[in-house]
Amino acid sequence: MEKRNFDKDAAAWDEPPRRIKMAEDIVNAIRQAIPLNAKMSALDFGCGTGLVSLRLLPFVGSVTGVDSSQGMIDVFKSKIENQNLKNARAIRLDIDDGDVLEGCFDLIMSSMTIHHIQDIASLFAQFYDATAPEGYIAIADLDSDGGLFHTNKIGVFHNGFNRAELSRMMENAGFANIRDFTAVKTNKIGADGKEGVFSIFLLTGQKCAHLGKQ
Repeated sequence: MEKRNFDKDAAAWDEPPRRIKMAEDIVNAIRQAIPLNAKMSALDFGCGTGLVSLRLLPFVGSVTGVDSSQGMIDVFKSKIENQNLKNARAIRLDIDDGDVLEGCFDLIMSSMTIHHIQDIASLFAQFYDATAPEGYIAIADLDSDGGLFHTNKIGVFHNGFNRAELSRMMENAGFANIRDFTAVKTNKIGADGKEGVFSIFLLTGQKCAHLGKQ
């Protein structure tokens, strides 16, 4: 499948109010589900322009954003520079090109990204390896949508997810204490040309040091 080029979308990415509200709702859901604190290091996989990362930043110690789009990373970096943020950074990383997550984080989160990832099991394995003992994972993405959410299908490998199936994949990667919540309800013109209501879940888990991988 052809890979979507997000570089050309980066400059105007933050403009739709729906996208801003989605980021706010996802961060609120994370705050309710996970005991964040000022000592935590967080990784935002598929960070885009930092809409979620920078809203999460006041509640953790540091945020590292990674994304395969250099255009998105450039916008994020400009925000970091303009706001003189010392505890945020943005790095281009593309697992499709063989890049591997490096570091150890107390929280790994991803928002509206994994439907663009073909091999989610391998991604979750990387997440597990990069999560600190007793650290957390938080995945926000679409409930099964019948292919209606995306009008542009390029690079979309999954038409949303079944929460139970994704929970099993997270468990198979080694995470425990897995829970799911409805984080966002968003209205959007779908691929059928009609306005629909789409549901976005938050799936959380924890790397329990005493359990190890299943």
